[in-house]
Amino acid sequence: MKPTPVRRILWVIAILVALGLLMAGLAQAQPVQITDDRGRTVALPRSPQRIVSLLPSLTESVCELEQCHRLVGVDRYSNWPEAVVGKLPKVGGGLDPSIEAIVALKPDVVLLSVSSRASDRLEALGLTVVALEPKTHADVRRVLGVVSDLLGVPRAQGSDRLWRVIDAAVQAAAQSLPPKAKNARVYFEVSRGPYAAGESSFIGESLARLGVRNVVPTSLGPFPRLNPEFVVRANPDIIMVANRSMQAMVPYPGWDSMRAIQGNRLCVFGPGDSDVVVRPGPRMAEAARIMARCLAEKAPPESPAAPSPSGGRTQRPGKASSTGALTSVAPVLTGADAASVGGGGK
Repeated sequence: MKPTPVRRILWVIAILVALGLLMAGLAQAQPVQITDDRGRTVALPRSPQRIVSLLPSLTESVCELEQCHRLVGVDRYSNWPEAVVGKLPKVGGGLDPSIEAIVALKPDVVLLSVSSRASDRLEALGLTVVALEPKTHADVRRVLGVVSDLLGVPRAQGSDRLWRVIDAAVQAAAQSLPPKAKNARVYFEVSRGPYAAGESSFIGESLARLGVRNVVPTSLGPFPRLNPEFVVRANPDIIMVANRSMQAMVPYPGWDSMRAIQGNRLCVFGPGDSDVVVRPGPRMAEAARIMARCLAEKAPPESPAAPSPSGGRTQRPGKASSTGALTSVAPVLTGADAASVGGGGK
């Protein structure tokens, strides 16, 4: 009896699935060689099957590449996807984790940030370390590619596909904004300090793609710590605040005089949304939608230009202008995965 057309189609699908699984298995069985963000070449006889991740954005990247099952431990701040990551052993903070806990998990590789203090100690104990630290949109795309290679996931089905989704979502978020939101002047506070997201940060790049202007210029670095007076003088149209701790918002001196405060044009992101918007990884598409929603809801009828808070003078990171606008510059946020710029290595 000849097979029916439906059966032929099912056979073809089954064969294609089997071939796909076979190719994926062969890819994971091949030797792996990548270069991390320290410029070090890491070679493994096969794709790692037991992974400890010490940076939330890297944890999320592994999972979005559909390899969550390889994770055997994560840092205390990795919390997504909760259904999987929530059940894994926590090995402490990303910058200074428990070395003993990591060793006990017998990982094939440990993923962490370049700024982590654990790299040398882990390598001295014979563990393989891959240090990656995305800071910009281009970095996120590159790091996704490196993780894809490390996992033996072909880029066409892995990182390239994922980046296309992110890129298209950011563009769609920008196109969804009403005209009144375009060119609005925005201040984004990453953490109490205030620590801000400057134009050169990945958050600043997202804001630029959404068509708004960041009041913190590139010259101040990606995540500078500002004097609150700087923001008062900048007088932004809209203020965004990542408030992961959900502590009461204590106003800074002089902020009640700003147009954004007086017009209630303030978006305070709670723990869930804060984690999304301050992590440079696969959830940047969702981050763009969150920020676009804020802009659409809070955009003023008009977005008048305002003078530079430095009075037209360029302020150098780490030095105060004559206005005292800048007090210091925070170290670059560890992939912006921390709850606070000056804190705990998330």
